[in-house]
Amino acid sequence: MASSKLDRRKKYTRMVLKDSLMKLLKEKQISSITVKEICELADINRSTFYSHYADQFELLDKMEDEIIEDMRGYLSQYPFDKEEDSLQIIEKLIEYFASKQEMCQTLLNEKVDTTFQKKTMVFAHQVFMKNWNEVNNLDKDVSEYLSTFIISGSIHVIKTWLNSDMDRSPKEMAEIINNLINKGLLGMK
Repeated sequence: MASSKLDRRKKYTRMVLKDSLMKLLKEKQISSITVKEICELADINRSTFYSHYADQFELLDKMEDEIIEDMRGYLSQYPFDKEEDSLQIIEKLIEYFASKQEMCQTLLNEKVDTTFQKKTMVFAHQVFMKNWNEVNNLDKDVSEYLSTFIISGSIHVIKTWLNSDMDRSPKEMAEIINNLINKGLLGMK
């Protein structure tokens, strides 16, 4: 019984620390945020913070890693086997971003210095490009450039969509991105 109370307390403490950091990230860069500010906002003492994280950078890093793992778990619920599934994969990924709009919008903000965009790009590369490259039999070097182009562009489209109050449905956005990937600009008429 005492163990479950401790686990709940740990979870609660980590949750309020993460929430506090997210609030602060909306206002300023991670390099300008202090542990003291996070603790004051979370109403947690600094020794408690340090029992969980070394500093604000580790807290942010753990948050980003948890989101990527959560995204991986979310997508693993769906059986994607064929190339035709790329539209559904994109749609599910966009649905995930929509479900975490505020957090993803903050972490993908140009003004916020986080590694989340890079981690998202690595994740997307693992999920999408391996199958896409095999199907299209591309040279390895060309494939690397192409995947960087596709994934960077797709993430920026998603960022724009998040910042536009998600003015289209995840399905519509998935269709736009999928058409850009498979048909290019000329296929968007």
